[in-house]
Amino acid sequence: MPESGQKTTQGHISESAPAAPATGGTPAARSVGLLVTLVLGGLTALPPLSMDMYLPALPEVTGALHAPAATVQLTLTACLAGMALGQLVVGPMSDKWGRRRPLLAGMVVYVLATAVCAFAPTAELLIGFRLLQGLAGAAGIVIARAVVRDLYDGVEMARFFSTLMLISGVAPIIAPLIGGQILRITDWRGVFHVLTVIGILLTFVVWRFLGETLPPERRHEGGVGDALRTMRGLLADRVFTGYMLAGGLAFAALFAYISASPFVVQEIYGASPQTFSLLFGLNSIGLVAVGQINGKLLVGRVSLDKALGWGLGIILLAALALLLMTSGVFGEVGLVPVAAGLFVLMSAMGLAMPNTNAQALMRTPHAAGSASALLGTSSFLVGAIASPLVGIAGEHTAVPMAVVQLTCAVLSLACFLGLCRPWRSGKEATGV
Repeated sequence: MPESGQKTTQGHISESAPAAPATGGTPAARSVGLLVTLVLGGLTALPPLSMDMYLPALPEVTGALHAPAATVQLTLTACLAGMALGQLVVGPMSDKWGRRRPLLAGMVVYVLATAVCAFAPTAELLIGFRLLQGLAGAAGIVIARAVVRDLYDGVEMARFFSTLMLISGVAPIIAPLIGGQILRITDWRGVFHVLTVIGILLTFVVWRFLGETLPPERRHEGGVGDALRTMRGLLADRVFTGYMLAGGLAFAALFAYISASPFVVQEIYGASPQTFSLLFGLNSIGLVAVGQINGKLLVGRVSLDKALGWGLGIILLAALALLLMTSGVFGEVGLVPVAAGLFVLMSAMGLAMPNTNAQALMRTPHAAGSASALLGTSSFLVGAIASPLVGIAGEHTAVPMAVVQLTCAVLSLACFLGLCRPWRSGKEATGV
């Protein structure tokens, strides 16, 4: 099917919540669509808020709970693991019972787990409920993508993913700043109080404004066995797996940057924490800006595969340049060239991430929840594997970061070209 930009049928919308048209129509319809866009953006922004708002409080948690730093670091690992594994559970649930009920259940559990984190007396209890917080918070990530697939097809879906990136991309920028300001007026428990309030507000707007987007006739009956068979069928689709791996490996290059950049920028190149925060913010702005260029200018004018290929190619070239600079091929280079390379690499993610999601989900209208779960879990797991490798050679070289990024970029492009075969036209290229 050619990329037409037409929306798919929205299906049954529950009477308790209005429908979710996001484009066109009357001003009232457009305002409802904008609200639903903000709700979905909030759902995708909640996990980075849960992770990054807590970062400035880590030293204080270590002292308050009388736990070693390594133990307190497990509170981050537990939340990340929960977000990865939770998607595998919630995605198939949403294909069986619809989007609304699993999402509301996940949000309620998220609020309760976050509230308990605020009163945790020991590090071990905090780790346990951070795991539960991540498992429940995964509902927002996976169902938001599935809802987009329910409502949109073709270029409109890619355009909407770019819009979500604008909203959710701001979260990692402002989350540490919000956490730091909270710590100026209260202790680390106040961070979880604020996250609890955010969770309550988001649960309310989901209940009030986000209707059911998966009609009963499109739902899957069956239990765990059927869910596993559905996922196995998705993975057997060579093109879907290609987009999944291409997106996950590109995301791993992003994880490598997040893990290594504080050390690289501040310890190796001697920048101040303020300079690091500025560069981190600029890189995030670059990612969001290119995502908007993708959604507003390229989608509909350039094929999604071509835009994706450009993005992956630029990531590869930026990673290669970073490796050459950090390994001394050009002699001693300062912070500015390295920061420029990181900016280009991060910005190109704005082409890679929305288009891999859109192309993968276009192939799976029958199982959008399970497909979304596989996309999210693979990205988190590959990123979690790549992150520790950036420090494998010690604290005095940025070469491991560049090697990990270049390796991920090469593998991502290889999966895209070898499995998706974008030069082919027709059903195999478009997936529909």
